[in-house]
Amino acid sequence: MKNLDYDTFAQGCVADLKFLQDRFQKQYALDRYENWFYNQATGLLTFSTRDVELNFKYFQVGSFSVQSMTWKWAWDNDNTLDKVKEITKLIKEFGQNSNFPKLTKGYFPSDEFEAWEFTAIAAKVAHGIGVYRPVGDDELKIFLVITEFIDAKTAQAIKDKYIQCSVHEYRRIAFVCKHLNNITKVGFEEAFDTFEDMELIEDDDFQAWCDECEKVRQNEGEWNDKSMAFADTKVVCEKCYFEMKELNLGHK
Repeated sequence: MKNLDYDTFAQGCVADLKFLQDRFQKQYALDRYENWFYNQATGLLTFSTRDVELNFKYFQVGSFSVQSMTWKWAWDNDNTLDKVKEITKLIKEFGQNSNFPKLTKGYFPSDEFEAWEFTAIAAKVAHGIGVYRPVGDDELKIFLVITEFIDAKTAQAIKDKYIQCSVHEYRRIAFVCKHLNNITKVGFEEAFDTFEDMELIEDDDFQAWCDECEKVRQNEGEWNDKSMAFADTKVVCEKCYFEMKELNLGHK
């Protein structure tokens, strides 16, 4: 890998992407869909026309600013969630191993041609099935690599794990007793040890309750109708959950 010539490698990736993208478009015909939406929290890129949807998993490669004529890799962007930029660290690592500075420097002067070149390299290194550049912002162009088709049932199951929070926007759901809040310390018990942004097993959710709920639960010997009624569980977002945890325990 260290003996690769960058220009030759990049040109090869662009050529491969043209073939890959042609096959991808023929298979999924994205032009048929009226709307698109990508969500960093779920990691889903969704195309839709009325009640018909097409969903993919994706990662964000980076962004090109037309105004400043600069490229910024997603792994160097604090405004991009880890869920959709973690894979780009592989591109950085590949660049380090191959001595390709353009893949290891987070932010630098560039042009849109190079932005597509970087996207082609990312698709090659990460084994993407296609790429997409959302159209809308003429000043900041975002480049995505699509990694996997997601069937409707699986996509809905993923989306059902998230909630629109009035404070923290779109986040994973969490369940807490009615007594937990962001102002008063009431104790914090949880179903299992958690930390922010952790990956959850499919059937797991963030669940927590206060000291008084724990007393009732222990007196009842389990979660039953009485203890559940006392807890009167409410839904909050993941960020709110960990703010409550930090307030009560002093750590996330």
